[in-house]
Amino acid sequence: MNESYTSFAQVYDMFMDNVDYPAWSKYLIQLLKEYQVEDGLVLDLGCGTGNMTELLAKEGYDMIGVDNSEDMLEIASEKRAESGLNILYLLQDMREFELYGTVKAVVSICDSINYILEEDDLREVFSLVNNYLDPKGMFIFDLNTKYKYEQMGETTIAENREEASFIWDNYYDPEEEINEYELAIFIPEGEDSDLYRKFEEVHYQRAYDLATIRRLLEEAGMEFVTAYDAFTKDAPRPESERIYVVAREKGKSEK
Repeated sequence: MNESYTSFAQVYDMFMDNVDYPAWSKYLIQLLKEYQVEDGLVLDLGCGTGNMTELLAKEGYDMIGVDNSEDMLEIASEKRAESGLNILYLLQDMREFELYGTVKAVVSICDSINYILEEDDLREVFSLVNNYLDPKGMFIFDLNTKYKYEQMGETTIAENREEASFIWDNYYDPEEEINEYELAIFIPEGEDSDLYRKFEEVHYQRAYDLATIRRLLEEAGMEFVTAYDAFTKDAPRPESERIYVVAREKGKSEK
């Protein structure tokens, strides 16, 4: 599980500015509404700095955000103070999260699920999701695919900006199906300073194939509904880099 996102939290949004959050949220909202989740309580699992949580709250959903990084949630709380949106943030590990009651839907995007490295832990996450969903409630999440990690392989990405710079070394172990990336981040000491403070972090993500995801969902008591090549309604392809999975709560009787 990712224990990082400490120093990186400070510059996370800057380095994620290639993610078109409004387009991603439009797709996610379209899926939610397709499965009759028009309003009500929605949990954003692995919410990070709250980018998607804010967009869903603006759409009218009553949002709860769960993340295990205090630094990320601090930034999410600053955004909430600026926007004035009513969002509840909880500092919790998604393998052990607890809510006060059930929710209509759970979403988890930006490959948060890939940070769960063990099948047993992922089954536990799915089981908790099922537990905290309303009867027939929806669970929608995305995943980076094995294909994407294989394509990234051993790669170095470096970016130099005024606010901060970073070097990203990526490694993929096809036998373990674990993707590791080492981040070195350089943040200026001050506006007039030529000195930089260096932070280093290591992140791990696991590649899961769709058959494993489906099996773990079903073992956790959930109903697998469908999967899509990200941002489309097409079935996942061998060269899909990101997929969306739709699952449904199973086991509770509606009152």
